[in-house]
Amino acid sequence: MITVYYRAVARTDVTRSAAARTIAGGWTWFDQVEVLARGQAPYLIPVSDAPEAAVTAITARRDAMVGVSWDAPRLMAILNVTPDSFSDGGAHDDLARAVTEAGKQAQFADILDIGGESTRPGAGTVDIAAEIARTQPVIAALAQTGGLPPISIDTRKAVVAETALAAGAVIVNDVSALGYDAAMAHVLSTSGAPVCLMHAQGAPETMQNDPRYGDVLLDVYDALSHKIDVAVDAGIARDRIIVDPGIGFGKTMAHNLQLLNRISLFHTLGCVVLVGASRKRFIGTLSGGAEPTDRVAGSVAVTLNAVAQGVQILRVHDTKDHNHALALWQAQRTGTAPEAG
Repeated sequence: MITVYYRAVARTDVTRSAAARTIAGGWTWFDQVEVLARGQAPYLIPVSDAPEAAVTAITARRDAMVGVSWDAPRLMAILNVTPDSFSDGGAHDDLARAVTEAGKQAQFADILDIGGESTRPGAGTVDIAAEIARTQPVIAALAQTGGLPPISIDTRKAVVAETALAAGAVIVNDVSALGYDAAMAHVLSTSGAPVCLMHAQGAPETMQNDPRYGDVLLDVYDALSHKIDVAVDAGIARDRIIVDPGIGFGKTMAHNLQLLNRISLFHTLGCVVLVGASRKRFIGTLSGGAEPTDRVAGSVAVTLNAVAQGVQILRVHDTKDHNHALALWQAQRTGTAPEAG
């Protein structure tokens, strides 16, 4: 039996057709659906011909989480308190520097994502005590500061997540999608914290060693659909789940581009969607940015493509640049200047 998938063809034009439906209660709309299946050429149908279950999943307004609504694109600021992350390793592995940088990023971000273990290609596992020692003091200091965006802990480990939540974090960003630590689901179900489930093919140590897919878009979709079911069965409410296709995690440049080209498919999962492509290697390959810090413009380009397809969360390093780009994108899309305030 052939499995069929339905992707909203997202549009942002100021003039909508009479048949238009809004994607996830956000800023994009669609009146056509792309029908996808393995081994078959994709084709378009009007939204009126799409199955009601798919249309409902795509259009249902996503509930706010930890005070953050999804009626506009949201920036998740990356703050790695590690010595070896691919882009900013060593830059913030001191408490004072980390808190200062978080304050700078918070001016332009909606969520702060704190990570104490690098998951760059080839990175090894950090032991629990070391990861807690890196992240807990920073989260506690930020939580006590007040006036900052909600804090997310970027970890695969249940004890690290539990410690971070006790210190003031309110979201868990698990790059293993509950696959690394069997106790993570219990921490999430009992705490009530939202979780981001990210797709990755393999562990960081080996994930870039010849990754392969039959159909990367549909394979990743199926994998995330399964992870959502696992989370829900473990007692995690579906409206607390964020999905991330995992750009660069066990994917070649071609895989990344195929995912980004049709990223709006993931709205059919009925969850908030996150894209984290900031400063990644494929951006440098395409743009000529040899160093991660040379890839800001390319990262913004990826962000704007994702936003145009209705992606709600953009996980980025350079929040000021992305914030300014989004403000201009929004003003041009609507034809009006944002209200002062």
